[in-house]
Amino acid sequence: MKLKALALNGTLKSEGESSTQRMIDLVLEALQQHDVEGTSVRLAELNIKPGVTSDEGSGDAWPDIRKRILGSHILVMGTPIWLGQPSSVCKRALERMDAFLEETDEAGRMVSYGRVAAVAVVGNEDGAHHVSAELFQALNDVGFSLAPNAVAYWVGEAMGRTDFTDLRKVPDVVTNAVDMLARNTAHLARQLAVNQYPGKG
Repeated sequence: MKLKALALNGTLKSEGESSTQRMIDLVLEALQQHDVEGTSVRLAELNIKPGVTSDEGSGDAWPDIRKRILGSHILVMGTPIWLGQPSSVCKRALERMDAFLEETDEAGRMVSYGRVAAVAVVGNEDGAHHVSAELFQALNDVGFSLAPNAVAYWVGEAMGRTDFTDLRKVPDVVTNAVDMLARNTAHLARQLAVNQYPGKG
């Protein structure tokens, strides 16, 4: 079964080179080895309005992103670390997914049920575990499932000037984490695609 993945790039840069995109690309390439077709969206390029509904009115770019999320089996949330936190752009996307709490299918399940999430984090400061923990909890709250080891990250020296895009070679430990993320996430997504969670009653 061919699966689809959508990655949301939470970089604060609206254009140009992005360490977050480099990590996302590694994840999507690894997922491709498990028959998963992936694409990515750079959130900072788009007018995603603040709010907690699925459509915040004229000019809001979120409804199209929402449609793409619900049309995928896997959601990859990618973010840099800023002030020890996920980026504000990443948080806005999560806030918009809060609408899933009120949106249910005919069996009373959140519309996001049956989809699997994974996390990609980069930064040149400490905090990858804290950021992934925040994203894991938020994504689970809005209906996504998480496989074991569903995060891949790279952090450089604290207060250093080296970005992930500056590395000539991806460290083996990062490659191994990406491979494990892809293997486990694709496996869980494939299981849920044919055996959805039970609904009410």
